[in-house]
Amino acid sequence: MQKKSFQTILYSTAGVLGMLVILIAFNFITGLWRARVDLTREKAYTLSEGTRAILRKMDTPIHIKLYCTRGQAATPETVALKDYAAQVEDLLTEYKQAAGGKLIIEKYDPEPDSDAEDSARMDGIEGQMLPGGERFYLGLAVTMLDLKEAIPFLSPSRERLLEYDLSRAISRVITPDKPVVGLMSPLPLFGMPSNPMMARMGQQGSQPWAIISELKNDFNLRTLSMDLDKIEDDVKVLVLIHPRDISDKAQFAIDQFILRGGKLLAFLDPMPFVIDSKEQNQMLGNIPNTGSSLDKLLKAWGLAFDTSKVVADLNFKMQLGGRGGAPQEAPAVLNLTGEGLNSNDIVTSQIDSVWLPYVGAFTGTPAPGLKETVLLKSTKDSQLVDGFMANLGGENIIKEFKPSGIQYALAVRLTGKFKTAFPAGKPEDKEKKDDEKKDADKKADPAKTDDSLKEAKQDTTVVLVGDADMLYDTVALRQVPTLMGVALTPMNGNLAFAQNMIEQLSGDNNLIAVRSRATLSRPFTRIQKMETAANEKFQNEIKQLEARANEASQRINELQQQRKDKDQRFILSREQTAELAKLRRDEVETRKHLRQVQKDLRKEVESLQTRAKWLNILTVPFAVTASGIVIAMIKRKKTSAK
Repeated sequence: MQKKSFQTILYSTAGVLGMLVILIAFNFITGLWRARVDLTREKAYTLSEGTRAILRKMDTPIHIKLYCTRGQAATPETVALKDYAAQVEDLLTEYKQAAGGKLIIEKYDPEPDSDAEDSARMDGIEGQMLPGGERFYLGLAVTMLDLKEAIPFLSPSRERLLEYDLSRAISRVITPDKPVVGLMSPLPLFGMPSNPMMARMGQQGSQPWAIISELKNDFNLRTLSMDLDKIEDDVKVLVLIHPRDISDKAQFAIDQFILRGGKLLAFLDPMPFVIDSKEQNQMLGNIPNTGSSLDKLLKAWGLAFDTSKVVADLNFKMQLGGRGGAPQEAPAVLNLTGEGLNSNDIVTSQIDSVWLPYVGAFTGTPAPGLKETVLLKSTKDSQLVDGFMANLGGENIIKEFKPSGIQYALAVRLTGKFKTAFPAGKPEDKEKKDDEKKDADKKADPAKTDDSLKEAKQDTTVVLVGDADMLYDTVALRQVPTLMGVALTPMNGNLAFAQNMIEQLSGDNNLIAVRSRATLSRPFTRIQKMETAANEKFQNEIKQLEARANEASQRINELQQQRKDKDQRFILSREQTAELAKLRRDEVETRKHLRQVQKDLRKEVESLQTRAKWLNILTVPFAVTASGIVIAMIKRKKTSAK
């Protein structure tokens, strides 16, 4: 008996040890082949095709030096940074496998006063000062031959942009020459220095817009005057942002730039809320802002842009903070989702949210020889409304809303051979013309030859966007408190849309897919449509009740103003008194009914939101519970069968 017990224990121990050896061997062997399962819809944790295309360009080995502090004491800050460093190392391993041995990764721990710390400083890696006073390094340097590109600090706030940052650094050392991008705008894109007089009053200058920093990273950015005569030949892409009161001379320069083969990206705006330098007066304050357009050029291209109208769309409407912080419907502030984005275009195919405050629409038919591609659009439940009224609030727009049945084009791309908007040649300079008139003794100049281009020799591209405020930091970015201070993270795909477009116009599309999916969100489109249907259900009844209440109030005023004669100024007849009392009762009942209908509308919308919330909360637990019950029943059935 004891012998059998001893054999049982021996065999059990041997079996456990054998299984342990098998598991260790299995883990060791399978560890040689890295595999991961990415369950996210946008495959956020799988290398994009754009990254793989960049890695396929490598014909020379590239070294990546990763600097990460390892020996710091365990504090909340260091633990969070080390966890993020593990994600960075994991992603770099994916890069190494995809590069097929042409990517060499070196890891360094820059301890104080060490050779690794000196190497980090030489590579431009900056240590981040933590609250405890210690310095933490988490950065990398990408080198190929004598070319180097550094990311001084890998901030956890840019986790969704990590692949884009790494791919961009590799792309820069592969193709070090940056395209020249010209920028024209009267807006304070590069920030505003602090005025000494205003500084005494506590008002500081403004920082550069985030879009400027991003463009400087990718391109050779050159600032151009709003009143220039010519755009240099080495400028590959011209970015025009809110060209308010642009002169014919500048439009002619843009016209000739396009005919020479240049690419244009223009952000127009019917009602911008960002004040430009011409509208800003430090002493008198800000004067009302006005819209911007390219009237001469648009007319030649067959399009029109009404600066007095903005697009309102009930399917894309947003909620803004109203009085007392209460949410207020804003049908003219749009959050474009899938239905409003061109899913077949590389620029917008992986962006699912674009915010457009008070956007204008492009109408008309492109001129012969030009092809139009709509990139952003409204739904058919949209309407053109007066810009001034839209700025006052959204309640009046919703009350009087009448769907046009038209999908308005909010951003378009024109391709083809453009023709000049100035067939008579360069427009005359008004100041120069006035000076010539004053000089009566001056001889007449000989006829000048017109050497301006009349038609492009090759196809080129122009992209027009009906809103410029979409690039403003407040609209595009969210301030997120982090361990390192306040960080700016994408709130939507606005900046990605602009960068994608410039990337495409400059000739490189590989970074577009990497950048775009970093801003993916999941808007509740079904809830928005249900809320729109609820609004339509109650809105007609609300309008009728308001009309009845207003009629009753008007009739009461008329009766009170009536007089029987001059001596009895405020005495009404018995019939008028009875009618007045009835009207007052009707007015009270109507307004009471109106309040009840408005209350029912709010209750309907809140009920929809509550049902959607509980559905999302309970779906997974219910599915798990149901699966467990089914599995238990199957096992019980099998057991009973035995």
